[in-house]
Amino acid sequence: MSDDTLRIDRSAKTLRTLALERMREAIMGFHFQPGERLVERPLCDQLGVSRSVVREVLRQLEAEGLVQMIPGHGPAVAKPDLGRTDEIYELRALLEGIAARACALAATDAQIAALDAALTNLLDAWASGAPVEVMRATTKFYEALFEAADKRIAWEIVTGLNVRINQLRSMTIASENRREPAIAEMTEIMDAIRSRKPDEAAAAARRHVESAWQIARNTLRLGPP
Repeated sequence: MSDDTLRIDRSAKTLRTLALERMREAIMGFHFQPGERLVERPLCDQLGVSRSVVREVLRQLEAEGLVQMIPGHGPAVAKPDLGRTDEIYELRALLEGIAARACALAATDAQIAALDAALTNLLDAWASGAPVEVMRATTKFYEALFEAADKRIAWEIVTGLNVRINQLRSMTIASENRREPAIAEMTEIMDAIRSRKPDEAAAAARRHVESAWQIARNTLRLGPP
């Protein structure tokens, strides 16, 4: 008799992954508002999955900081904490400034070409008007930036924060009149890197983060759009 206890259920894994991605996007797109309760039965109906899958997804989202358990009420969409938000943006400003500076100093022509391509994809994403695509393209740009800078440990730190960064990024992307300043700021970073001006690249990267930081702070005070 065969022992199937270690057999991987591929369909269940795929279903869980799809449900997790859909819930992440729903939270970041404000389909569920910060503080809103997440009730299992309606989620099962909306996602078309079993209660066990929903529970697994909610546990994962709790581990990522997007869901919090409210005593006596159950899971709810986490409300970003202003103090922790400040800490995330402080780290971003520091690490992205370091990466931009290193890029301007040492990136190869091929790496700069890859960054240019990533920026073009980001501009296309902004033009599409799809926030999820903007977040994905932004992550790809920064991945290329940190790789060209050879700052792998720094990127590991950023990757560990990416879910929370994207939750905040979703708020800034959705804010009114963010598109044109964001494009100008990213272009400024790229221009400084391309011109091999490390101090200007670092300063431009920090300014971009600080601009998003202020929007996030205002949004947290007033509520999401």
